[in-house]
Amino acid sequence: MTSRSRIHTSRKSSGVSYSLRGPLTAQAERRRAAGEDVLALNLGDPAAYGLPPAPEVVQAVRDNLDDSCGYSSAAGLLEARDAVARHYRAKGLHTVQPCDVYLGNGVSELAPLSLHALLDPQDQVLIPAPDYPMWTASVVMAGGRPVHYPCDEASDWYPDPADIAHRVTHRTRAIVVINPNNPTGAVWPPGILDGIAEVARRHDLVLLADEIYADFLYEGTRHTPLAECAPDVPCLTFGGLSKRSRIPGYRMGWMALTGCRSSDRDYVAVLDTLASLRLCPNVPAQRAVATALRIDDTTGLTSSGGALRLRRDHLCRQLADIPGVRTVKPDGAFYVFPRILPGQYRLDDDESLASGLLQEEGLFVVPGSGLGPVPPGHLRMVTLPPPDVLTEAVTRLARFLDRRRNARPS
Repeated sequence: MTSRSRIHTSRKSSGVSYSLRGPLTAQAERRRAAGEDVLALNLGDPAAYGLPPAPEVVQAVRDNLDDSCGYSSAAGLLEARDAVARHYRAKGLHTVQPCDVYLGNGVSELAPLSLHALLDPQDQVLIPAPDYPMWTASVVMAGGRPVHYPCDEASDWYPDPADIAHRVTHRTRAIVVINPNNPTGAVWPPGILDGIAEVARRHDLVLLADEIYADFLYEGTRHTPLAECAPDVPCLTFGGLSKRSRIPGYRMGWMALTGCRSSDRDYVAVLDTLASLRLCPNVPAQRAVATALRIDDTTGLTSSGGALRLRRDHLCRQLADIPGVRTVKPDGAFYVFPRILPGQYRLDDDESLASGLLQEEGLFVVPGSGLGPVPPGHLRMVTLPPPDVLTEAVTRLARFLDRRRNARPS
């Protein structure tokens, strides 16, 4: 009997990783299965941290289950797409109609779809660093090449549009903007967005605006939709209910097209074809869209005294008490991205740091190196848990670092 040769994997898959659910997740699950204590701050899942959805949103799904057994149209139910279109028109994107909206099983389905419709092999997409790794992975799997543009920690994690412009080549096809940003929580101001829009306008690029955290803003911070700054530039704006309505398990996201001209009809036709290939989005979850968009309960969570505002402030204060740890206070989303400054502690790379925290302290966080090319020493932590849990997380981090403190000179 001859032995079968091993299955060869695709070359492009070697460039794909997802640190939020990577090897550390397997380690954490093994520890839990063995009865060990694991404090996980790796996933932005509000429902997992005692922040349930509005009852009306869940009820809308229950009430329509009997009518949700068949397929919808490939782009989604008309009433749900109309609700999304009205949502964006209320934000000032006055051209958005239901025909411009595609519903999907989360942004993580729609982002790859948009890139497969756009990219030829080795085409380039500009992506912020740090980034949400789904974008980098999706570009690679679509055959493209991610080119990261840095966001400056010393400048509140904002990028420089002039630097972005210098990275454009004849192979560049699109610019990704994640705003509010995951993992830094930065909310980019209109001047930055105008500059990025001008780069896209000058070089005929597509804008891909990941605005899934647009409703999570603190202390009067305003979010400006990228499409508002680029009404004449093809822009795909991504959003959904996973964060806003705290139902990530329902897998309901969307993308809305603006700035597409008649000359862009071929791209839209390919989007239609690719949307048809997946048959349709989750129909029961589509039934929640109109109700969810009528309910704006994130303001109560992020305003003064709100649960998310209190938790963000508490975690930032706790981190500030650890010598040698610096954090830019986030203006949006629900993450912090602290940096452990070099010199004070004996540390290896970010992967080893995160692995050590899990092994020694049972603290599961995301290493900064898993979120694109960023300076060493960064970790991403969610701000979602209650204050007592966040205190325990920081206590474990401080204890871990204290064991690695460099000796003070005598």
